[in-house]
Amino acid sequence: MPSVLSPEQIQRYHQDGLVFVRSLFDPAEVALLRTAMEQDPAIAAHSLLRADADGLGTRISLWNRAGDSVYGLAARSRRVVDTAEALIGEPVYHFQSKLTAKAPHVGGAWEWHQDYGYWYHNGCLRPDMLSYMIALDRSDRDNGCLQIVRGSHKLGRIDHVPFSDKQNGADPARMEHILKHHDIVHCELDPGDAVIFHANTLHRSAQNLSDRRRWTFLACYNAVSNDTVNRDDDRYYVPLEKVDDDAVLKAGLKFASGGTEHFTSTAYVPDVGSGTPDVKQAS
Repeated sequence: MPSVLSPEQIQRYHQDGLVFVRSLFDPAEVALLRTAMEQDPAIAAHSLLRADADGLGTRISLWNRAGDSVYGLAARSRRVVDTAEALIGEPVYHFQSKLTAKAPHVGGAWEWHQDYGYWYHNGCLRPDMLSYMIALDRSDRDNGCLQIVRGSHKLGRIDHVPFSDKQNGADPARMEHILKHHDIVHCELDPGDAVIFHANTLHRSAQNLSDRRRWTFLACYNAVSNDTVNRDDDRYYVPLEKVDDDAVLKAGLKFASGGTEHFTSTAYVPDVGSGTPDVKQAS
């Protein structure tokens, strides 16, 4: 199918570095995705805790291939992939997916960062990449929703510095000036809604101090022509087989099997403190 976005929405994405898609997945699809994230043994077995500067943590699970699980099929659905191709302007492949699970009262923050601040170190030469954040729960200011700096994708790649051994963030001295000149968009989402944002768009999220959890599913894409120049991990190009939009409902509650998703067991954190391109690789 063609992009789910109108020409005006595509123009807004290129101007702002983000665009909202309401009800990208319907309630029945969201129920399957949410239940799979809660019950799939592979998700649980590869759950990692990413602590913030205050010691509060966000649980994440990461995988680098879109397989035949219900969440793999969601990432391969035509509505998602065709829209990514319309925004990037060429064929794409699945770069990675992630569950972020912020528990009530203890869900940690993410510092201001660009995804390309990480992905540059994977060997992607250009930021021709984007992410979908799809809400599995209601996501709002109270439970630590995503915050985006509007138009920040036009600033280029910003130097990142380590905030902990689990997180890098954009140079705070530069962020001070950026925030004086750019608006912050709070991405409040209902289950099934998505926000799509450019790889150079600055974003963060606050701690979840509410009594509600905040779970989100992220799917990320790279232009095929921007394939990684190294093979140190498995985020390099493999052909992406699109599936029809009814594949999620047809699959039902289908979990990962056979290792096709390539889950990671270690968080990927580039070593930016030394000023060298060496990285701590996911495995």
